[in-house]
Amino acid sequence: MVILTGNSLTMDEVKDVIFCKEPVSADQEAIAKVQESRKAVENIVENGSIVYGINTGFGKFSDVLIQKHDVQALQKNLIYSHACGIGAPFHETVSRAMLLLRANALLKGYSGVRPFLIEKLIEFLNKQIHPVIPEKGSLGASGDLAPLSHLTLALLGEGMVFYQGDLLPAGKALQGEGIEPLILTAKEGLAMINGTQAMTAAGITAYLEAETLAYQSEMTAAITLEGLRGIGDAFDEDIHTARGYPEQTATAERIRTYLEKSKLVTSQGELRVQDAYSLRCIPQVHGATWQALNYVKEKLVIEMNAATDNPLIFNGGQKIISGGNFHGQPIALAMDFLGIAMAELASISERRIERLVNPQLNDLPPFLSPEPGLQSGAMIMQYAAASLVSENKTLAHPASVDSIPSSANQEDHVSMGTIAARHAAQIIENVRNVVAIETICAIQAAEYRGKDKMAPRTRAYLEKARRAVPFIDCDRPFYKDIQSMAEWLKASPAPKPDRDVKAAQS
Repeated sequence: MVILTGNSLTMDEVKDVIFCKEPVSADQEAIAKVQESRKAVENIVENGSIVYGINTGFGKFSDVLIQKHDVQALQKNLIYSHACGIGAPFHETVSRAMLLLRANALLKGYSGVRPFLIEKLIEFLNKQIHPVIPEKGSLGASGDLAPLSHLTLALLGEGMVFYQGDLLPAGKALQGEGIEPLILTAKEGLAMINGTQAMTAAGITAYLEAETLAYQSEMTAAITLEGLRGIGDAFDEDIHTARGYPEQTATAERIRTYLEKSKLVTSQGELRVQDAYSLRCIPQVHGATWQALNYVKEKLVIEMNAATDNPLIFNGGQKIISGGNFHGQPIALAMDFLGIAMAELASISERRIERLVNPQLNDLPPFLSPEPGLQSGAMIMQYAAASLVSENKTLAHPASVDSIPSSANQEDHVSMGTIAARHAAQIIENVRNVVAIETICAIQAAEYRGKDKMAPRTRAYLEKARRAVPFIDCDRPFYKDIQSMAEWLKASPAPKPDRDVKAAQS
């Protein structure tokens, strides 16, 4: 059970909730804070004090006073008018993460909602009712308005949801679970949609996939080193300690661990004096990506525990301030950084693929073909990898440098953070396919060299990978191999050294 406090949600807990369906509940001390801020909202409505979003219009309409009898309709109209999402829906895991993050943010007690609303969000999570949320349509300030409006529609019993493997109207899913649709009261519609939960949820799922893929790319690179009889000296600890980046040093250490007892890795001068950069500089390039991943994780953890709506209520309602915490710039920049960093893993991976298949760069069968000339082998796999790497260069153009004014120029600078998160996710999918191609080529090359000469850890990994893609003994439709390997990578845990030690010994 994950207990939400509004302040202490961790990346591991998010992972457990969105992927493992871990149940969620609200901390009672946090609920007490929520009740306190709710009383402030009710007092404002009763007394007729003018406060943005409670009894005023929104955006450019912030100077329009709303009468007391229209306050409830104001919130419903807000959700209806802002549910303008476009395109294919976010994956269910992103929708689930959005429910979790919104509940956690509201539990901070600054938003003025009823505890009942938070309970609804948690009920959706625990009963696995996941709103269908179109992935396009957010500017990333004032928060993720369109995506979060679609999430809120489901709470109202409207829109569509993913439920028990089906896509169906929200009202039908609620009826099946015996859940009454939510009726929004003062400020609750605004509190639901003024936030960065779409970009943060998409960013978290992208980050978690990227982290696993970064580890997998190192194991694949180690097998490539064996297939190409690479020089192990480049991974010596002294080299990397001399530069001083901890992530670079850690990457080199993992590569050394994976290759321990390998009879295929060579020493400098044994076959050649130096390897090409795509082999020799694995710790420097992969390590730099790890630096970016650490930065991204730090920002996501802050944001998943942040109050990002507007206005915020402090000191039991004595201080209510309109600000800009809904602006997604911190996550927008982090997501652009994530996409760029992961694109580089594919870039260097594709260069290693080229070295594995190009007969001018190795002494392996040309294109790893079982019958060169009659059979093309992995020739076009490298083309496919090159295409994905080139596509990533376009996707990696920063979304955060763009801004288009909205709401009659009231909202005159926006983050485009949700676009950045979506692009990062697309890049990561492309990277996985490139790493899948390198894995296919690397294990093929290593088997040509002799599995018995491989390190225990790399051989154990090869044996597992072979369950996804068999040895290439003749040409076949290789798109199936790439797809199968990519699916295996996505489903597999990160091959960290201790886990691989156990696997090698079993």
